[in-house]
Amino acid sequence: MPSVAFVLLASSIVAFALPRLAPGDVAVTLAGSDPTAANVAAIRSELGLDRPLTVQYWEWLFGLFHGNLGQSYLLHRSVGSLIGDRLESTIGLAVFATLIVIVIGTTLGVLAGSTRKWWARAGFDLGSSILVAVPSFLTALAMILVFGVYNRWLPVSGEVSLLDDPAIGIQYLVLPAVALALAPAGGVARLLRTEMLRVRKEEYTDLAVAKGVSPQRITVRHVLRNSFGTAVVAIGLEIGSLLAGAVVIESVFNRNGLGQLAVSSVQTRDFTVLQVLILGVVCIAVLCQIVTEVLLAALDPKIRLGD
Repeated sequence: MPSVAFVLLASSIVAFALPRLAPGDVAVTLAGSDPTAANVAAIRSELGLDRPLTVQYWEWLFGLFHGNLGQSYLLHRSVGSLIGDRLESTIGLAVFATLIVIVIGTTLGVLAGSTRKWWARAGFDLGSSILVAVPSFLTALAMILVFGVYNRWLPVSGEVSLLDDPAIGIQYLVLPAVALALAPAGGVARLLRTEMLRVRKEEYTDLAVAKGVSPQRITVRHVLRNSFGTAVVAIGLEIGSLLAGAVVIESVFNRNGLGQLAVSSVQTRDFTVLQVLILGVVCIAVLCQIVTEVLLAALDPKIRLGD
């Protein structure tokens, strides 16, 4: 727990400082097309931007502890309400993409780790390398052309709330979720396949073969059982990349989520919104890491016993 608290404190400092390192001044943006030095100075004083950064940081941190995320400089709304309006869109995309990562990543990993045919392994290596190497925005553009422009099978822009119309909402989710999930799924598959091949060389696997246990039983009871912890860890780590990739994917598919909010906040120098979004991503990543460790301990008795 102390290490988690230290990580969150350090992350809050980075989240506060990073937006302020970007070029530009929000006071100049608010001053209009023909700002004067006096107007800019007055706006900075009104927003409290003329105070020392340490004072601004501690006031922001104090507000976070009391549930006050701050006020948007440009939109004149609370950051909490801005995030709340867009949270459903990003959560839906992240959850759907995570499910795709689990299904595709574990399926390909198990198949590649189970086969002994050289051409199947070579095909897997090539396919997984392509999945990992191709940027998500290129995948998204290719899917838009194939499934949206040429064939018109699925919508390529906008969104419909899953709460309002689940059937239509899923149609709008398919392309962005798949584009977001393919690269992480390739990474999970490669790690799982590597771990399965390692486990097959362990002594207990050789002993099972010597006893005449069927290959299918060896794969399920020995290889998969002792390899799946790696897949859990990989999926937990990939959730962070899903959140980062959502910024690009939401822009490509014109989804009104937190990624779009982050992009607009960068463009307008809206520090109060951006710093909360950065810290929020870090908190989610830390939470996913904790959940991953708990699941891994439940799957691996040696970790649970502290061996």
